[in-house]
Amino acid sequence: MLRILLFVLLFFNLSCNNTSNTYEENWIDLFNGKDLTDWTPKFVGQELGVNYMNRFQVNNSNLALVYAPQDSFKAKFGHLFYKEKFSHYKLKARYRFIGEQQSGGPAWAYRNNGLMLHCQDPKTMHFDQEFPLSLEAQLLGGNGTDERPTANLCTPHTHVSFGPRLEKTHCINSSSKTYHGDDWYEAEVIVLGDSLIQHLMDDQVVIEYTKPIIDVSELGETKFVDGAAITEGYISIQAETAPMEFASIQLLDLCGCMDQKAKNYKSYFVKHDKNKCSY
Repeated sequence: MLRILLFVLLFFNLSCNNTSNTYEENWIDLFNGKDLTDWTPKFVGQELGVNYMNRFQVNNSNLALVYAPQDSFKAKFGHLFYKEKFSHYKLKARYRFIGEQQSGGPAWAYRNNGLMLHCQDPKTMHFDQEFPLSLEAQLLGGNGTDERPTANLCTPHTHVSFGPRLEKTHCINSSSKTYHGDDWYEAEVIVLGDSLIQHLMDDQVVIEYTKPIIDVSELGETKFVDGAAITEGYISIQAETAPMEFASIQLLDLCGCMDQKAKNYKSYFVKHDKNKCSY
C-alpha cells in the first residue's frame, strides 16, 4: 500500500512539473556578450562576411556599432545577420544610442538604426544593395528637443497592409513617445508569419500591420516574385551612421511542437512544427 501511495505521489509531482514546464518561456540569447559568433555582416560594396571598418564590435559585453570621429560617410550602409531564419517569434532588444554621428551622412540617418525582420537570405543580396528585402522596426533616438517617435515601420522592397488597405508609404511613424539621451531602452516585436506584426515600447503596442508582400520594383534582376507573401526570414541589425550599443538581443520562438504528448511541448507555441517534436 505504501509503495502504491509513493508511486501516486511521484506521478502527481511529475505531472505538475510537466504542466509547469509547458508554460516556462525558453528565450534564446542571440548575442552571447562575447563575440559575433552566429552573426554575419553584409555592407554595400563588400562581400558577405566582410566587417567593413570593423563597424560591428563587442565592447564591454555590448554589441556595438562603432564610428570613429575621423569617419566620413561613404554610403557604406551595413547589416549584421543572425544565422537562422524564423517565422513566428517575439524579439526583445535592449539598446542605446551613444557618441557622435558619422560626418557627412544623410540627415534622416541621425540616431537611426533598426531591427530588420523577415529579411531575405543575405547570400541573395546584390553586391551594391543598400538594404535587404525586409520589414524594419526602426529605432530612432531623440535630438533633445523635437518629437521623434521610435519603433516605426520602414519597408525596404516590401509593402504591408493596415486593415484592408495596402500601404506603399516607405516609412510610417508609430505612436510611441520620444526617447532622448543615451539611456538604455527596450524595444520588442511580435511576429506571427504574415498574419500580424507588432512593435512595442514600454510593453505597449505602438504600431501593428499585416500581410507583408514583396516589391521587386527597385531590386533589379531578381528571383523574387512581385506581390508574394512574406511569411519568414532572417533578422538583422542595421548600421546607418549612428553609433549605438545593444546590451541584449533575445528571441522567443513561437514555432515548435504543439503535441501535448511531446516532452518539448510548450503552451505558448502558435505554429506547429512536427519535426521539432521530441518524445
